[in-house]
Amino acid sequence: MLHLLNTYTTESVTSGHPDKVCDQISDAILDACLAQDPKSRVAVETFGSHGTLMIGGEVTTNAKVDMKKIANEVYKSIGYTQKLKILNTVARQSNDIAQGVDTGGAGDQGIMYGYATDETKEMLPLGVVLAHGLARRLEKLRRDKTLPWARPDGKTQVTIKNGKVINALCSTQHAKNISQEDIRKDLVKHLFKPILGNLKDIEILVNPTGKFEVGGFEADAGLTGRKIMVDTYGGLMPHGGGAFSGKDATKVDRSAAYMCRFVAKNLVANGYGKKVLVTVAYAIGRVEPVMVEAFNEKGKDLSKIVQKHFDFRPRAIIERLELRKPVFRETAAYGHFGVTGRSWEKIEKI
Repeated sequence: MLHLLNTYTTESVTSGHPDKVCDQISDAILDACLAQDPKSRVAVETFGSHGTLMIGGEVTTNAKVDMKKIANEVYKSIGYTQKLKILNTVARQSNDIAQGVDTGGAGDQGIMYGYATDETKEMLPLGVVLAHGLARRLEKLRRDKTLPWARPDGKTQVTIKNGKVINALCSTQHAKNISQEDIRKDLVKHLFKPILGNLKDIEILVNPTGKFEVGGFEADAGLTGRKIMVDTYGGLMPHGGGAFSGKDATKVDRSAAYMCRFVAKNLVANGYGKKVLVTVAYAIGRVEPVMVEAFNEKGKDLSKIVQKHFDFRPRAIIERLELRKPVFRETAAYGHFGVTGRSWEKIEKI
């Protein structure tokens, strides 16, 4: 399970991808609630399609936030100018759910996973690191005007064989007045070479369908939580049942997945394995998880070590990883893991 395939492909998307726009709006609303009321409970979903944005879900909070204003600000900050018709249907959270969460129980049932590997300094698979690296740089090149023709929407992808990149792809939204030949030339020089180095044995694909002038909600619908493999381990490891964005830390879909990553990374960092997968499962309203399990690449069971050093009760996770702070919007693009400064990425001595 923990031995990566000899050949595999991973992808990332830019912050202007319609699904990622929705993730960022949902997490910006979450942050706004937490900034005023750290004990806010938030489950906000966003759906955008062709000029319309719908915000839905449930909240329990004392915060006063203008969700439509936040949505517009996020949309414009990404680089879009299209005017949106915004519908807000957010309601108060069900008391049936609240009665279990109020006592420190899990906000839902489900299975969460965390993974770490020693193959990169980020402790993530190489393909995941490179796909995000390409997508992040693509946005940087757009924002600093190195590529004045670049527009917000885009995707990247890399294929790895025996530890080396054999194929790299970028589909990027662009202005009307530039040829695909010039786009390719610019991306090879400013994007692919700086991230991948020598391109001699790498097949480079740029906008394979041809032009990509219309992007974002004008071209496609977007939905919170639809890029979960981009958020985690690129499809190379299990994800579990739930997405992250728009959910406060009482939702174990998010907090326990962060904790699993924290534990896996610390097990690798402390020499318990070169690759480690951590699994936890919960019952809604129950404080203690129904299972906690960890294995390294040799199949060694690390579960007792995990249970000794790490507390997977929801409140304990929230406290240990400081998850009542408004830190989530920044996680909503380019992956939730492998980024320095996030509490679940800290390395501690076990």
